[in-house]
Amino acid sequence: MIIDQLENASQYYGLGPRIQAAFRYLQDTDLQNAAVDRYAIDGDQVYAMVQEYDSKPKAEGFWESHRKYLDVQYVASGVEHMGYAPTSNLAAGAYQEENDFIKLEGDGEFFLLREGFFCILAPQDAHMPGMAVDQPQPVKKVVVKVLL
Repeated sequence: MIIDQLENASQYYGLGPRIQAAFRYLQDTDLQNAAVDRYAIDGDQVYAMVQEYDSKPKAEGFWESHRKYLDVQYVASGVEHMGYAPTSNLAAGAYQEENDFIKLEGDGEFFLLREGFFCILAPQDAHMPGMAVDQPQPVKKVVVKVLL
């Protein structure tokens, strides 16, 4: 897992052309005014999902991970707690290939993901996104899926 500010994204271009495409999209798009939708960046190899939601209590959250894609999760506005745990520390449910999703059970840590910050989550990085810091509040997030 990597956590950083979008202003430093060019430091991660060397991770590959798909990661670079993901970051260029985040840097070059007016995300404050982007509509909630799915946006193709490079077909199904790199695509963005613009989301708006209210963060929720941790009791309503669940752990997830993916096998085919890594996530670049960027907070365009608001703040949330993001859960993190190595998948090896959690009990995995069945893999849902059609939506590249594994639900996991167990415990992990939480960190603040603030406006202007992103995190890169690889398949070994279980995560619990969208959790409220104190009280639920509006969040606008862009999740860029990058095919491995």
